[in-house]
Amino acid sequence: MRPKALLALLLSAVLLTTGCGSGSGSSADGPVRLLVFGAPEELAAYRTLIEAYEKARPGGEVQLIEASDRKDLLARLATSVAGGAPPDLFLMNYRFYGQFAAKGVVEPLDDRIAASDAVDPADYYPVAMDAFTWNGKQLCLPQNVSSLAVYYNRTLFTKYGVPEPKPGWTWNDLVGTATAMTRDARGVVVKATESEGAALRPAVHGLGVEPSIIRLAPFVWSNGGEIVDDPAKPTRLTLDTPAAREALKNLVDLRLAYGVVPTDEEVEAEDDESRFANGRLAMLMSSRRSTTTFRSITDFEWDVAPLPVYREQVGVLHSDAYCMTRGAKRKDAAWRFLEFAIAEEGQRIIAATGRTVPSHVGVSQSPAFLGPAQPPRSAKVFLDAIPTVRALPTVSTWPEIEDVTYGILENAMHRGDRLDDVIRDLDQQTRPLFARGEHG
Repeated sequence: MRPKALLALLLSAVLLTTGCGSGSGSSADGPVRLLVFGAPEELAAYRTLIEAYEKARPGGEVQLIEASDRKDLLARLATSVAGGAPPDLFLMNYRFYGQFAAKGVVEPLDDRIAASDAVDPADYYPVAMDAFTWNGKQLCLPQNVSSLAVYYNRTLFTKYGVPEPKPGWTWNDLVGTATAMTRDARGVVVKATESEGAALRPAVHGLGVEPSIIRLAPFVWSNGGEIVDDPAKPTRLTLDTPAAREALKNLVDLRLAYGVVPTDEEVEAEDDESRFANGRLAMLMSSRRSTTTFRSITDFEWDVAPLPVYREQVGVLHSDAYCMTRGAKRKDAAWRFLEFAIAEEGQRIIAATGRTVPSHVGVSQSPAFLGPAQPPRSAKVFLDAIPTVRALPTVSTWPEIEDVTYGILENAMHRGDRLDDVIRDLDQQTRPLFARGEHG
């Protein structure tokens, strides 16, 4: 059985197994259980936050449950809910929480927010708060509000005399820069026609970008197109329009026409984030979460630049939030930690680790985030992008849609599938998923 199908079955069992909300849960003994996933540096950031909370709130204990990756987190959450023993809190991206919201797994927080002296919705970026509303209820509270940015190796750019990316640069500028930064072991630019030979395979690739819908979306929007027919209640992808086709073709041509991104075999051997950290990738398109990993780099200097532009600057929202399960056994204690983590003090702590672009407006504009002590020195790039970011749909089947589209787009970029076939397959394979999805 496919993992997503298993997940759906597990979620469907929630009401039968747990009653989905029968327990008030604040009197149980033991620590609050928080389920997260992340790289070792990210997990260290959450441990720092928990240590600060336990020091500030004597008697408050939080147990960090570490999933190995996103799929493991989703499976653990579904299994624990179906078994009647969910974590009290979990941290999840807005693109993935809809499947749990639709099944009533998540506890609405509106009453607790209204009674709180520490959490005022007006203090947070609306685009992040709105991403976690479902049927008019605030289900989760966001810790961050990031867009994609282009991380780049300043040391390599200086070495090869290539101008660094600047605000307002275009897609064509990106291609030209990535081409100029794709070098062999001698430091010579590798042309696309040469890059297939093993002897001339680049020692440094110009760019790393995954062939996913979340990487494609901002460029479709920037070019004047749309990803879906109705952002609130989507029924199909709309990648068959001229604007979307152009953005899609240009994305896959990074590999097919220009050879500036690693092959699928190379990515399998060394993922893009590791390749960048190891000095073998000049630029990487990623969100703020890469910062915690890259702050351990000592061999070169790096910074961030905004996404390139087609017609207008547009970003895609990356936001994770703390959610409380309806079946939590320690709801009051869980809220006290959630309140600490989301309020100003907690957000300053986690921002200092590099993990987040704080969803709290005041903290995002403070030295805790913008301070020059640690990279990136151009952290304001993330703040400047906030007015331009758009959210992807929170339809309950979106995780399955991302999985299906990733496979098709991966083949398009690395196998060279015909664009018409790619667009047809994207449409045909996702329409049933949209039809099955629930909307908040």
